[in-house]
Amino acid sequence: MSKIPTGFSDEKEIDAKSKIKAYSLFDNSLLDTIEVGTFKGLQQIHNYLFFGLYDFAGQIRTLNISKGGFCFAPVQFLDNTLKMIEKMSENTFTEIVDKYVEMNIAHPFMEGNGRSTRIWLDLILKKNLKLCVDWSKVGKKEYFDAMCESPMNSRKIKALLQNALTDKISDREVFRRGIDYSYYYEQEN
Repeated sequence: MSKIPTGFSDEKEIDAKSKIKAYSLFDNSLLDTIEVGTFKGLQQIHNYLFFGLYDFAGQIRTLNISKGGFCFAPVQFLDNTLKMIEKMSENTFTEIVDKYVEMNIAHPFMEGNGRSTRIWLDLILKKNLKLCVDWSKVGKKEYFDAMCESPMNSRKIKALLQNALTDKISDREVFRRGIDYSYYYEQEN
C-alpha cells in the first residue's frame, strides 16, 4: 500500500520515529498551533508526524485504497468528501464522533490515518467539550470492531469512546498514554 522511503528499514522504524514526534506535539505546545476540526488541521498533524518518514506526509492520497475488504472514499470524490466532513457540526459528543467516523471512511492519506485522526478527534473534543479520550480504557479489538461497524452503525464506537472520556485534557501522561495506545492499535497482531 505505501512505499517505505530509502534509508528506512521497515514500518517499525517509521512508527518509532513518528511516535517520538507525536509526543513532542504536547511537550512543545504544538497542539495549540493546529487548526481544530478542519481537514487542514488533520493535514498539519499528519505532516508533522510523518514528515521525513513518508514522501506523502500531509498530502491527500491519489490512489484508491481498501483495508480488510472495505473500500475507503474513492479518490475522484475525496476532495468533496473532505469539504463536506469539514462542514459537519461538532457541538455535541455525538456530532464529533460522527465527524470522526466520516473522516475514517474518507481515509485521506496513504498511511497514518488512524494515528493522525485519533489526535484530531481529541483536539475537537478538547476544544468543544473540554474532554478527551483516555485511549488506555479502549481495547484494541473492541475499538477495531466498533470502527469496522461504524459506517453502518456508530452506536458501538460512540459507547466505547463515551466510556473512556476524561476531563484531564492538559495531562501530559494521559496524552502520552493515548499516543502509546494509538500506535499499539496499528501494530500487527
